Amino acid sequence: MRVSIIIPVLNEAALIRSFLSNLRERTPGAEIIVVDGGSSDGTERLAEGFCDRVIRSAEQSRAAQMNAGAEMASGDVFWFLHADAEVPQECLNEIACIMRDPKVTGGFFRIRLPTVPAVYRLTDTFAHYAGLLLGMRCGDHGIFCRRTAFVDAGRFPNVPLMEDVEFFRRLLRCGRIVHSDKCIGANARRYEAVGPTRLTLAYGLIAMLYAFGVPLSKLSQIYQRTCCAAKRATFRER
Repeated sequence: MRVSIIIPVLNEAALIRSFLSNLRERTPGAEIIVVDGGSSDGTERLAEGFCDRVIRSAEQSRAAQMNAGAEMASGDVFWFLHADAEVPQECLNEIACIMRDPKVTGGFFRIRLPTVPAVYRLTDTFAHYAGLLLGMRCGDHGIFCRRTAFVDAGRFPNVPLMEDVEFFRRLLRCGRIVHSDKCIGANARRYEAVGPTRLTLAYGLIAMLYAFGVPLSKLSQIYQRTCCAAKRATFRER
């Protein structure tokens, strides 16, 4: 069972080489595919030589990038990762153990944010159990699935927000999903840019509204107002 790791990127020059070096060390034998969404900082060039293939997506959309990577992947299992994730040791063995059961469609990992501030526990602990209850998982959890399940689920939908959650829910209809207790180290840079409490509460609000069926177009507007505006203001102050 070969694993193809698919990584959508956009302007990740600052960390792409260190990320790929660490990923290669911890995933020997896996196929690593980087899909660039039109970076202007040389990410695509920097990734070359540190992965098996670099693809330039025709669209600057995470869903389109992941679908493009899957089209070119040769593995039996697709593993979708963010470029700022730190994968755990023995992660491929963990995936192999989970996928050994033919009834299992796919799975995901838990995430681990920094120890402080304490508000991060709402994301990596409380949200874990809430997500299990609601059948929701985001891309930073490192969702993986069989190639056949990816096709059966209809690939990632081209929606303005939460394409990973939508895809995950489609996977749930295809078969059993298993989570690993091993943790992916999640980078806190987005929380630091927006504000840990502000972003944590914003994510919680959006997840709650999504569970109640609020349209994704409306959720995208809320995200832009509460998160992106604050992030831009933070960078202007620096």
